[in-house]
Amino acid sequence: MLPSQEASKIYHDNYMRNSRAIGVLWAIFTICFAIINVVVFIQPYWIGDSVNTPYAGYFGLFHYCVGTGLNSRDLICQGTFSDFSSIPSGAFKAAAFFVLLSMVLILGCISCFTLFFFCNTATVYKICAWMQLLAAVCLVLGCMVFPDGWDSEAVRHMCGDKTGKYILGNCSVRWAYILAIIGILDALILSFLAFVLGNRQNELLQEDLKVENKGGSHFLHSDDSADPHLSTTHQRAGAGSGASPESQAPHQAHNLHDADSNSTWPDSAGPYCSPYHPIGSLAFEMNEVDVQ
Repeated sequence: MLPSQEASKIYHDNYMRNSRAIGVLWAIFTICFAIINVVVFIQPYWIGDSVNTPYAGYFGLFHYCVGTGLNSRDLICQGTFSDFSSIPSGAFKAAAFFVLLSMVLILGCISCFTLFFFCNTATVYKICAWMQLLAAVCLVLGCMVFPDGWDSEAVRHMCGDKTGKYILGNCSVRWAYILAIIGILDALILSFLAFVLGNRQNELLQEDLKVENKGGSHFLHSDDSADPHLSTTHQRAGAGSGASPESQAPHQAHNLHDADSNSTWPDSAGPYCSPYHPIGSLAFEMNEVDVQ
């Protein structure tokens, strides 16, 4: 293996190990964001009473509870998502719809995790990234629309007459609203990370193809140089295409040796009996005279 291929393989192994770890963390935080989204949608603690409110109570996206008297902690709860008419404000209905859509998107993103076993990894990352980004946008819209309903009669009854659109009066923001804002930041970070992982997977695939192409050409070159038949063919081609006398001398000597071995002179005559040796040629001529 070439040094460049070894370095590329080491880089590939390290990156795959790190990308798997980052991908696992990304999946875990995606599941955490889904839990946050579900809790934010269900829990009715977006805004609530304070020490200065005339009545106790709290409000969520579609469910709310308000006290019955100044000194009473008994609460009357109303509102369900299945019955939109029970939700006290149109802004609350819109906010509930956007948060529900965000929850559906992030649950769909989690269901897309199974596609890692069947589809291209980069494609799945990008699909999940777009779904997380849309979930974050929907959650932003829900958080922005919700304060528009603070001027409803039920909210003013609990929070006082100073309450209006985007003005909370004597009430206070509760933990579910804050958790929704945290969920927005979480979704944006997760979508950005998924886009990065998806693009990096594409770049890594292209690098693997380049390395494989280089390795295939090097393998073919090695086979060509290691094949004795190809080497013999190249030598014959070089000898027949005007090679130098020095390179042809060994072949001529080999041909002379073959002629000696094929001659009719007996082996017992010794090395000087070859017709190509000076002494042997003289003996050869004398032999011809005797025969005549």
